[in-house]
Amino acid sequence: MSRLLSVLIMAFGFVCCLIGLGHIVFGPAIIPGSIPVNATMDSEDRFYATLFLGFGGALMWCSRDLQNRETLFGGLLVTFFLAGISRIVSAIAVGWPNHLFIFLGALELGLPPLFWCWHRFTLRQQVSDLQLTASQPPALK
Repeated sequence: MSRLLSVLIMAFGFVCCLIGLGHIVFGPAIIPGSIPVNATMDSEDRFYATLFLGFGGALMWCSRDLQNRETLFGGLLVTFFLAGISRIVSAIAVGWPNHLFIFLGALELGLPPLFWCWHRFTLRQQVSDLQLTASQPPALK
């Protein structure tokens, strides 16, 4: 089960990298429902896309050893969750976005707690398995 979680986190990070690269290459024009923007907004979008690319790369790196990179992994999940909260702030301030972004906001609010709980469950399973193995008598030769 921990292997599946690692694979999903790797895929999650890869998708974040693709989204970041898409924004760097195509700018805000890649955003569904967007309008042409001025140079300042284009620059801002590509700047934040670079951070999202780094976020995805960090997730991919964490996915290779979630147990030993747990602190960073948790921080990345909190960051992603807070991004979902930011979408709520935006909806309150200026209204509902394109349906795609409502869906993405739901993922941003739902995936972090799911992944964190899954990660903690797999750690407890590993500890339980180790304790069970340690308590078994040695096999007779």
